[in-house]
Formats: sequence, C-alpha cells, structure tokens
Amino acid sequence: MARYRGAVCRLCRREGEKLFLKGERCYTGKCAIDRRPYAPGDHGKRRTKISEYGVQLRQKQKAKRIYGVLETQFRNYFADADKRKGITGENLLIILETRLDNVVYRAGLGRSRTEARQVVRHNHITVNGKKVNIPSYQVKPGDVIEVKEKSLSIQRFKDIVETTSSRIVPEWIDADIENKTVKVVSVPTREQIDTNIEETLIVELYSK
Repeated sequence: MARYRGAVCRLCRREGEKLFLKGERCYTGKCAIDRRPYAPGDHGKRRTKISEYGVQLRQKQKAKRIYGVLETQFRNYFADADKRKGITGENLLIILETRLDNVVYRAGLGRSRTEARQVVRHNHITVNGKKVNIPSYQVKPGDVIEVKEKSLSIQRFKDIVETTSSRIVPEWIDADIENKTVKVVSVPTREQIDTNIEETLIVELYSK
C-alpha cells in the first residue's frame, strides 16, 4: 500500500496553513506551523512570487495532503469527477469526502485522517455488516458504518471518542459515537464540505 511516510508537519508548513494531519495536536501550542510559520528547508523564509501555475499546483497538493491521496489516485479521482454530471470541482471534493477513511474521521472514530485510515486497514470497521478494510472505499447514502463488536472493548476507541466528543459532525452523516455507529444520510453538498480547498484552481490546472 503506497502512502506518504515523511514528516507530516512539513506538509502543513509547505502549504502555509494547518491541514490538521496530526489530529488534536494541531490545536495545541506544539503545532509546527505555529512555532515555525514558514516553508521548510534552508530557503523557507525567503519571499518568492508564485506564478498562476504555482497557485493552482499548491491547491492540488493541499487537497492530496489533506485526504492522504497520492498523485495517480488523485488523477483518477479527477477523471472520474470529470465524467460525472455536475460541476467537476465539486464532484472531486465529493469523491474525496465519501472515502471510507474520511467518513470514519468525520464521524469522530479517528483523531486524524491518518488514524482513521489505520482503523480501516486494521479490520476494525464494517459497512452494512460486512468487513471493509479499504480506506478508499466509496460510501453511499444509506450505508451503515460500525466498529466491529470485537473491537469495541479496545482502549484505543475509548481514547478516540473521549478526544473527539466535541467534534462537529457534518449534516450528511448521522453519528452515534456512543455505540460507534455511523449512517451516511446523503451525498455531501459543497456547502457541507468545510475543507479549505479552491477546487476551481485544481480544475484549471488539469485543464491545461
């Protein structure tokens, strides 16, 4: 399974904003971007003028990093979004939001998307009563996502729920965190996706 294995705090510093890749740590004074609010590397403090292409590229890179997707998969998502009816950029965000690992994170069953991805990969999650360990699995309205009964007693989930109990769950998800059950109510609309991504710039980048 291909995934990024480097220092994730560098990714936030490179994009110049918090991507919340380390969960609750990002809300504390230990957050790297609060302590070093400049790009990583020897020349990180230099001010450089970014071209139009550079601005578009940064939006694509930010989207990939937030959702933990590598280049080939992201390109495939864009191709899929372009084929669907509707606005390509919005379709792309909807595809990313309806990944199983993202839904687990949004519902509060993971402190970060990385942890949610690991929870899925380690066979703790079922969808409609069947084990699913593929983080990129696309959920649909009506799907019921649950933590496996054997996994409910694991201390890890108790710690996760305690940490994420105050998290705001999006309207398109109905989460019963006490019972570790999540139902997908509907496909998310653009207004319900609070990720700070300018998807139109990604479309412009791929349209060249």
